[in-house]
Amino acid sequence: MLPMEMARPAIEVQRERAERLLNGVRAAVLASLALAAFVYAPHIPISVQHANWAVLIPTLAWSLAQFWLDAHRNIREQPLPQWVAFVNPFVDITAVTAILAGYSFAQSGALALKSPIFLAYFVILAARPIASSTRKAAATAILVVAEYGALVSLLVLSGRVSMTDSPIIASGTASVSFLDEGAKILLLAVAGAIATYATSWHERLAETYYRESQEREDLRVALAQAQLRSLRLQLNPHFLFNTMNGIVALIPSDPRSAERMLTGLSDFLRLSLHNAGEQEVPIEREIQLLERYVMIQQLRFQDRLRISISVDPAANRALVPNLLLQPLAENSIRHGLSPRACGGKLEILAHRDGDMVKLAVIDDGVGCELSAPDALPKGIGLSNIREQLERLYGELHTFAVTTAPNAGFAVRISIPYHTGEELS
Repeated sequence: MLPMEMARPAIEVQRERAERLLNGVRAAVLASLALAAFVYAPHIPISVQHANWAVLIPTLAWSLAQFWLDAHRNIREQPLPQWVAFVNPFVDITAVTAILAGYSFAQSGALALKSPIFLAYFVILAARPIASSTRKAAATAILVVAEYGALVSLLVLSGRVSMTDSPIIASGTASVSFLDEGAKILLLAVAGAIATYATSWHERLAETYYRESQEREDLRVALAQAQLRSLRLQLNPHFLFNTMNGIVALIPSDPRSAERMLTGLSDFLRLSLHNAGEQEVPIEREIQLLERYVMIQQLRFQDRLRISISVDPAANRALVPNLLLQPLAENSIRHGLSPRACGGKLEILAHRDGDMVKLAVIDDGVGCELSAPDALPKGIGLSNIREQLERLYGELHTFAVTTAPNAGFAVRISIPYHTGEELS
């Protein structure tokens, strides 16, 4: 489904609200005009009064009927009928044209064409961008030009208005100028084009906003899913069973180490769950979690596992993706070092390099052979981590894997340095 089609229901809700608001404005304006017509009735010819009331009464009745329609339907569950949004501008335009026509037949064509009621056309066009689709706005613009052009043509052809070539002469006599009327029709056409363009611009803006909102929501969901996958991988049964078995094995011979391992497991689980709802955490918190994990592994593997963690103090406050380093360390220990009888060394490095934070997890284990330069070997968290980095930083990050059989395994990551204070 296209973004505009997905965004259209929300746009229609706003347009319906705008249509109801415009109907309230319409009713207030018509009521004011009716009051003015009543007050000034003694000073207005009876034929002009008849023209006013012939248009005001049915138009005001139509506006009040919409209030009745709203009162007898559930606005939240029953949307405004589509035909109402089309009929409203048609009624407004035709009402203005009818009043001008009424003035021309009641008095003179010059009075009709020089009446300030003509300006109501522009008000109608100005209201369309907030309540209409582009097609309806275009139809409204065409209708305005067509009705006023037809009215002028009718008055000229019927002889009800005297035409002149000079706008100056027309201003002081009961005649109108071809130039004036042509300019008015041109202005109506330009105003209609602007109203149509504004409506189209609003639709494109709504589409862009919806698409960006949807992308942000997709990113939030994807990151949450990535975190859950990472947490699920991190707390996989193999790790828990191996740790618990290690604790049980140590209890008879080394109860102190068993107690340390159990405490480390408890702290590890607590920190994992504490950070579970965050997309990024400071490096120092990520290192705290990692230290609990490697402590458990060192108690399991004893002298077979040598671990070095080096963090540049300048990088301590930098934010990194949550659950980034521990899955990489687990991947190295489980797939690179544990298969070796003599174990090996694991290095975790983090330092700041200008506007970037560089991280590395390196082991001297058995390594592996990559099927392609950009391929990833099967292992815990690698594809998940690359996906997480891609969604968080896009092209601003690098993710590189270096390995070969019996040549160890290294993952090097570079991400933008930020602390979160930039947004506060």
